[in-house]
Amino acid sequence: MKSKFQVNDKVIIKTSGETVTITKSSYITNMKRYSYTVKEYPSTFYFEDEIKPSN
Repeated sequence: MKSKFQVNDKVIIKTSGETVTITKSSYITNMKRYSYTVKEYPSTFYFEDEIKPSN
């Protein structure tokens, strides 16, 4: 399985519309999904369904 987003990608948080930068991605095995940490909120993580590409 491959993650949708890579480190340094600019993405938009769906709930706020804010553009942020990904600093880390991790695969959560028991949940079978990727989580992402962003530069602007380093103590919070987001799943792929909570962010979208910034185009």
